[in-house]
Amino acid sequence: MIRFECDYLEGAHPLILKRMEETNFEQTAGYGEDAFCASAKEKIRKLCGGIDVEVHFLVGGTQTNFTVISAALRPHQGVLAAVTGHINVHETGAVEAVGHKVLALPSEDGKIRASQVRMAYEAHWNDKDHEHMVQPGMVYISHPTENGTLYSKEELQALHEVCQELSLPLFLDGARMGYGLMSEAGTLTLKDIAKFTDVFYIGGTKVGALFGEAVVIANPLLRKDFRYFIKQNGGMLAKGRLLGIQFDTLFTDGLYFEIAKQADALAMRLKDAFVKKGYRLRYDSYTNQQFPILPNDHMEKLKEKYSFAFWEEVDASHSAVRFCTSWATKEAAVDELIRDIEAL
Repeated sequence: MIRFECDYLEGAHPLILKRMEETNFEQTAGYGEDAFCASAKEKIRKLCGGIDVEVHFLVGGTQTNFTVISAALRPHQGVLAAVTGHINVHETGAVEAVGHKVLALPSEDGKIRASQVRMAYEAHWNDKDHEHMVQPGMVYISHPTENGTLYSKEELQALHEVCQELSLPLFLDGARMGYGLMSEAGTLTLKDIAKFTDVFYIGGTKVGALFGEAVVIANPLLRKDFRYFIKQNGGMLAKGRLLGIQFDTLFTDGLYFEIAKQADALAMRLKDAFVKKGYRLRYDSYTNQQFPILPNDHMEKLKEKYSFAFWEEVDASHSAVRFCTSWATKEAAVDELIRDIEAL
């Protein structure tokens, strides 16, 4: 079975494993206060344009999302997100479990717009019963989105401006950030993201690391006691060096960007093959996630040899599915899949 269902099927980039083995018997301080974490943080700060940001390392995406959100909100507040957003559909109510409602906004492409944020905010405060309702206290987006789509620089800047005006922190989930930054259709840089958000994270789990996410906090108001929240939510590794080593390696000599670019290039080959075959696309993605709409008999045929994710039923005879490439996807596997697509 050749697997394309997600982008964290393999372990870690060999350079990370090599570095871990080389440093295995070094003694360091615990809880992320070691030299490896310090070096990784400094590299991330430089990539953010050298601006004043605070960097923390957590274990996984769900933990990162509910830790950041719970640290930013008061008990009566919720977070605005696309109805398709990861925190709304794929985290088992983790945000709600820590006491904060996800306030879902309609979205066809996975993105939300500045105008939607303003409308939701004004709808709350213009309701005479607003004190009986969950107050919008934060805005959550992801780049790329759950549907593989990308925010433009102009869209992110517009969200930033309305969030600043309304005093709503803007949080960007970057679980697949590498694939967004290196997309041929992308217009955002890491400097842009650092400039136009209050807090974001750089995903490692899906982009070459064994595990781990790097939270970057630009807004000083969100930094207070953040390590307390990490500890309380089970995210403070005693062996914090394991996270520092991974991110230090990923951000040495452009490795993070190189491996993400390769995954995107392979995904674009798949996209071209699907389109050439005559399949429609559920979303026009230029990242490592591709969403072709397949006749159900073709889907079943491909299932004999490949694993991929069912996304949604389109009609009685067609289904949207997702194929993911990753930093470790082999070109030979993509070649084989393309031949089988052509032969359907």
